[in-house]
Amino acid sequence: MIHAYPILEQIDHDVLGLIREQRRLLRHQVGQNPLRWNGFLRKNTFARALQGSNSIEGINANLDEAMAIIDDERPETLEEETARALEGYRQAVTYIIRIHDDPHTKVGTQFIRTLHYMMLNYDMSKMPGQWRPGPVYVVHEGTKEVAYEGPPAEEVPCLMDEYAEQLNSSDNVESSTVLGAMAHLNLAMIHPFKDGNGRMARALQTLVISQNGISSPTFCSIEEWLGRNTLAYYDILKEVGQGSWHPKNSALPWVRFCLKAHYQQAATLMKRNTHIGRVWGEIAQICRQHDLHDRMEGPLLEAAFGYKVRNHRYREESDISDAVAGRDLRRLCELDWLIPVGEKRGRYYVASKLLLEITERTREERRAGDPYELVAQRTAQLEMAV
Repeated sequence: MIHAYPILEQIDHDVLGLIREQRRLLRHQVGQNPLRWNGFLRKNTFARALQGSNSIEGINANLDEAMAIIDDERPETLEEETARALEGYRQAVTYIIRIHDDPHTKVGTQFIRTLHYMMLNYDMSKMPGQWRPGPVYVVHEGTKEVAYEGPPAEEVPCLMDEYAEQLNSSDNVESSTVLGAMAHLNLAMIHPFKDGNGRMARALQTLVISQNGISSPTFCSIEEWLGRNTLAYYDILKEVGQGSWHPKNSALPWVRFCLKAHYQQAATLMKRNTHIGRVWGEIAQICRQHDLHDRMEGPLLEAAFGYKVRNHRYREESDISDAVAGRDLRRLCELDWLIPVGEKRGRYYVASKLLLEITERTREERRAGDPYELVAQRTAQLEMAV
């Protein structure tokens, strides 16, 4: 047996209602955005998810490096193995983005093994696409103590068959968001692979949720949030797992952890969308004031949020010649909005102080609360009013 879908309480249903409303508002906001603004939000969010999920495994990249990986580039600042690990993850998640709404896609054990191969094939010693042949242990990096031991290897094939059946049970459960949380938990606890189990668990959670029409994979992922809350993530898995394979333990604490993550991540995306809109509005005004072509808004927007602007990427995204791209970027430097760094083929451009001031001035620092606390407060207020 594997961890069963938990019995939800009324407060859980109320929190799910808050999450549904957040997602509805986010879909509306994204649908109202200009294409360039929308595209930047999606790419920015994808890069942050890639960065967050891999950082949990000690595969670290800064945001600009993650964005380069999304753009199918290999940053010179990354070590070879790190770059290949990030590229494998990008490839697997890009596949999820492509097929999440395909009605002919069925997530079975072979699909899972294939996705694992896509993610881990940069290192054949990790046995990509194969179930682990022996025991597996999760070791705490600080103390070197065994934090978790997976079930025996001979049980993995049957457990994964049951796992795949649970993944495809969306017609029989109350919430696909909760089902996605169970996909994450059970794969992490079965630990069917020699390596890459955490990354696979997080990617499959995103697939299950997006497959059921809730949102696009980019906007329903909680990988960015988990990257920011890694210690809490480890703690809740430790609480539910209790050191080894205990499928009879209640999954409700884990589900509640994930629901909090979904609520706060959706709030982050709404805030980010608003922030991008404010910055984009000021950049568009700058371009009009200086009689600049509207294609020049793109590199200014990327630079304003801390990304390096490169001639070849700008040229490809804008479908312009090398000469036109060079002229545009030189003009933005003359106006003191971009600053050139390096020479010749290695040259890139970063935001000037003037441009960064726009980003900082329009930033909103307010953070989303805990949805369970919000529901409890509303319930208490209603009871007092009666």
